[in-house]
Amino acid sequence: MTDPTVPTCSTSPLAEELRRKIRDRGPLPVADWMALCLGHPQHGYYTTRDPFGAAGDFTTAPEISQMFGELLGLWAAAAWQLMGAPVPVRLVELGPGRGTMMADVLRAARVLPAFRAAMTVHLVETSPVLERRQRETLAAAGVPIAWHHDLAAVPDGATIVLANEFFDSLPVHQAVKSVAGWHARTVGLAPDGRFVFDVGPEDPAVAAQVPEFWRSAPAGAIFEWRDDAVVQAIAARVARQGAALVVDYGHVDQDLGETLQAVRAHDFVDPLQNPGEADLTAHVDFCALARAAAAAGARVDGPVTQGGFLRQLGIATRADTLKAAAPQKAAEIDAALARLLDPAKTGMGSLFKALGLAHPSLLPLPGLDPAP
Repeated sequence: MTDPTVPTCSTSPLAEELRRKIRDRGPLPVADWMALCLGHPQHGYYTTRDPFGAAGDFTTAPEISQMFGELLGLWAAAAWQLMGAPVPVRLVELGPGRGTMMADVLRAARVLPAFRAAMTVHLVETSPVLERRQRETLAAAGVPIAWHHDLAAVPDGATIVLANEFFDSLPVHQAVKSVAGWHARTVGLAPDGRFVFDVGPEDPAVAAQVPEFWRSAPAGAIFEWRDDAVVQAIAARVARQGAALVVDYGHVDQDLGETLQAVRAHDFVDPLQNPGEADLTAHVDFCALARAAAAAGARVDGPVTQGGFLRQLGIATRADTLKAAAPQKAAEIDAALARLLDPAKTGMGSLFKALGLAHPSLLPLPGLDPAP
């Protein structure tokens, strides 16, 4: 009889290709595993589906309530004014999902007609499935929109960047401490073909990624980090002329421990089971993000909790306005507000953080005062 507590061999379309790769080249570093599971051209999670909403695997803040995107639209308009109202200005969104947030951003931006007239929208998206959905959502947006596979393809110039739940899906590296030293954590194969976590040889290059104060951690400790290239590219661009807002879930202290997780049908699943069929993410290290951005020349505002950020932007007032306009939806609006502001340790209002990046000469960006 099969033991139900033991994972069976993965049978997803991507699984056999990954098995061949591991047999040919050896175990894959966790970051490579995550990148292939999410972005494989034919079988990657994001390249083959629309994962958002109740019928998908997870729900993001813009799908919970229009209030989130509307407030980010007002934030972008205020940032543009702080920049001196340059014309033109590139409004960039990284990982735009279904286009829901950008639709709300653009609707809110109507309060400042000069801003809408000055903007061109640039959506950085690698999924053909989601790009098609974005084109449908934004077909009547009324502003010029271009799609790109990489931020580097967005024309230079005055830029405002929005990145909501983008960094958590970037590949994360993991190091494991042994008695001898630090090793890269990898994904290998068990004798029966199951994917299992493994460790590579002791590696000084891996150890160099671990902060000095964690070098003597106990055996079995895990440390995670991401490459700095993406945040440094954003920071370098806005340090020339612009501002950026990052909203994501994560921590403000570099700590030990694994945060890699897989979600399917709104539930947690084994991140090694059925690759390409579940969303893989890991918590964002906001301390590392801020340090890398500052090194690239940007001023850093925050991070603050999502709850604090949205309150400073006036979400309670916006909720009251919506309820006054549609009293029959008051309970729905209140539920969405509570979810976005949830102060519990794992609630969106506390676990999610907001971080601003800007040209060093700009005044502090709105909503990012740590002690409002």
